[in-house]
Amino acid sequence: MSEEREHKTFEGAMEELQNVVEKLEEGNVPLEEAIEMFKDGMELSKYCHERLQKVEAQMDKILNEDGEIEVLTIEGEKSE
Repeated sequence: MSEEREHKTFEGAMEELQNVVEKLEEGNVPLEEAIEMFKDGMELSKYCHERLQKVEAQMDKILNEDGEIEVLTIEGEKSE
């Protein structure tokens, strides 16, 4: 992934990915260009997936009533 994309926002990456998908779906992109667009799309998809995983990890932790961070588990059970 290029350094430019490393600093991109999730929303910006999603918009760019959507543009790539739309152009590929139109079907009038030359083969070599389509392959490059596909590669770019895969990189954008990976970037977005990684960003979502980071957010998910952050969401798994919340502050408890005492202001301490605790890890949430399924069905609200506290981890130890």
